Amino acid sequence: MPGMPDLQVRPSISLADFIRENKEPILADWESFARSIWPGGKSTPEVLRDHAWDMLLAVAKDISSPQSAGQQAEKSKGVGESGKFSDRVDSASGLHALSRVESGFDIQQLVAEYRALRASVVHLWAKGVKQHGAEQLEDLTRFNEAIDQLLATSVMIYVEQIDQSREVFLGILCHDLRNPMQAATMLAGLVSESTDTARSRLMAGQLSGSLKVIAEMISDLGDFTGTRLGSKMSVTKAAMDAGALCLEVIAEMQAVHPQRDFFLKQDGDLSGIWDRARLRQMLTNLLRNGIQHGNSNGPVVLSAKANESHLTLAITNQGAAIPIDQMESIFEPMRRHEGPTSHREPGSIGLGLYIAREVCTAHGGTIHADCADGLTTFTVSLPTRLPRP
Repeated sequence: MPGMPDLQVRPSISLADFIRENKEPILADWESFARSIWPGGKSTPEVLRDHAWDMLLAVAKDISSPQSAGQQAEKSKGVGESGKFSDRVDSASGLHALSRVESGFDIQQLVAEYRALRASVVHLWAKGVKQHGAEQLEDLTRFNEAIDQLLATSVMIYVEQIDQSREVFLGILCHDLRNPMQAATMLAGLVSESTDTARSRLMAGQLSGSLKVIAEMISDLGDFTGTRLGSKMSVTKAAMDAGALCLEVIAEMQAVHPQRDFFLKQDGDLSGIWDRARLRQMLTNLLRNGIQHGNSNGPVVLSAKANESHLTLAITNQGAAIPIDQMESIFEPMRRHEGPTSHREPGSIGLGLYIAREVCTAHGGTIHADCADGLTTFTVSLPTRLPRP
């Protein structure tokens, strides 16, 4: 490229020394490529070269440092803990990723930068080195390991930062949507009470039902973003009767899904100290899951029993078993088990099982799924009293 600084190359120069002695030619190449893919307007050389030299120095030190076969194996797997110079590599690439997030880079552009850096250094070095032997091959291998480590760390930090930004945005959105949703729900109720015609009352009722579904989706998103950003799900404990709550939830589900069969089985004293609203949320999500993934002509059964220390709730539906390879991930957010009997439940955004697990965790309990004999059962175990914070 025009104006490229002269390369400082000796016939047998090591790759580490080549990097140290050719800062400007290498960074000029990096800057040129960064400028070609830069999002938005113009940028300064300082921003375009951001952390590049720190990363290259760390790579040069890493190449020059002794390395055992075990350390090489760790680095090849992206472990990144093979020595103090590798730590420097990770640190520099992590800072670079954060900087590129702020500059508006997408992940393809971030990866492309490292691809260009790798190609540029190797090309410039090979241009001046006249003899290629075992030492040069070792240098090249170590260089590629270090660049791979840079890339792996940058991608990890980039993705984490994007995920956190997205979750912060969702949290703000949920918070700001609650007030207009409450106002709209209140108005729908007033219209239903003040209207004189059956048709208007029906329309107001349908509007209230739709607003309730939207409110529940907003609530689930709010809980999701809160727990993902490190906040423990809040619970407000009070004495309650879980049996009465089960009756209420089953009645609500039957009203919404009159074509489905619901059964409730109760055994023992079902009173305890829990968060009633959270338990309602958990039971509703688990029953909806049973409707979504169960056979349309099969019942959904809620069983509740208790002993002196724990309440056990089980939700069972008939239908295809959850595949073994999905069993470990079904409680993760935005995951859906799609089987031959599945259909998308209106108002579902893939957070139901995740929220159910978080409710259990907040109560010091557990939840797990089992599939056997054509039945899928989600079993919740909660201590009768909430654990002390």
